[in-house]
Amino acid sequence: MTGSGTQDAQGMRRRGVLKAVLPLAVTATALEGAPAAAVPGAGPAKASPARGRDRIDVHCHLIPDFYRKSLTAHGITEIGGVPVPAWSPALAVDFMNRYGIETQVVSVSEPGVTYLDSPADRLDMARRLNTYMSRDLVHGSAYRKGRFGGFAVLPLGHTVTAKDVSDATAEAKRAVRELRLDGVGLFSSYGGTYLGDPVFEPLLRTLNELGVMVFIHPVTPQAYPDLGLPPFLYEFTFDTTRALVNMLYKGVYTRHPRIRWLAAHAGGTLPYISYRTSLLTLTPAIAQQFGASGAADSSPHFRGLFYDTALSPAPQAMKSVQELAGSEHILFATDWPFTSALFPGAGDPAPQLDETFDARERLAVERGNALAQFPALAARIGARQG
Repeated sequence: MTGSGTQDAQGMRRRGVLKAVLPLAVTATALEGAPAAAVPGAGPAKASPARGRDRIDVHCHLIPDFYRKSLTAHGITEIGGVPVPAWSPALAVDFMNRYGIETQVVSVSEPGVTYLDSPADRLDMARRLNTYMSRDLVHGSAYRKGRFGGFAVLPLGHTVTAKDVSDATAEAKRAVRELRLDGVGLFSSYGGTYLGDPVFEPLLRTLNELGVMVFIHPVTPQAYPDLGLPPFLYEFTFDTTRALVNMLYKGVYTRHPRIRWLAAHAGGTLPYISYRTSLLTLTPAIAQQFGASGAADSSPHFRGLFYDTALSPAPQAMKSVQELAGSEHILFATDWPFTSALFPGAGDPAPQLDETFDARERLAVERGNALAQFPALAARIGARQG
């Protein structure tokens, strides 16, 4: 639940409308800085006794100190209109222990490296973040063994250039082959340029060759209508939907079948409107008038995507995703630390999942599906798939 608040003309307005939620963020930061025993109702920092420490969280974020300092130096002290939350490996491990999470697959949220002006600076920061992810978290000390996975951040700017795409292609190869990260993270759009745009094609070809999981995280879209509410409440879901639908009609899923796409927050609004957004593919002649392409039936493409549960564990969302893609394409997620205020204690982090899934399905959602999609992670934690 993030958004830079610095990348478009509505940033100041966004910060203003979000003042109402600042106390929530401050509370969250304070809670994350306190020992578990000091949090009301938290008890000692230990795994949920009902399920053990078995969950795998595929949508959570890291904010190392050097990155936080860089954001601050560029005037970015808020993300989504709230203070950048506290984060450290120790805080992350404490959170995992309290909520029965074995491993977090971390990624960099908005603004990524888009706030940096030059391609060289973006590349330098992306490489530094990915190296930190690999050496300090994923393949780090014995204390952290098996506790972290990672999605690489790529050096793409707010205005997508051929130079950025070239740098991103090289960094994706390094991150996957040399740093042995578990996948790649992309935003739904970059300054209004969505992932189906031809400018991304060289990068997508490489990601297809690598056969990686690509995590799509939303951003605050440009020129969104002002309803006086925080954009993460709904605009993030809409931007994810725009990206997924755009890729369908740009033929991305067809041209790059080896990319496994993971859509944040239950795919935004896509599951609910998947039929409606597929209508042009049912009438190819009409689609051609819009310069769009697609198979006779788009359902296999949307069914083939993966969806996480972050901020979406309620049955209204999960049953829609389950109907579209099946339980095997749903992965557990918390969006921590941006959701810290939602997790002040310990125990079951998403009890609402019981309203959609039976015990076997829930175990798959919270663990088994991630093991199947991240075999290197499964090997690191010594877990058997299936």
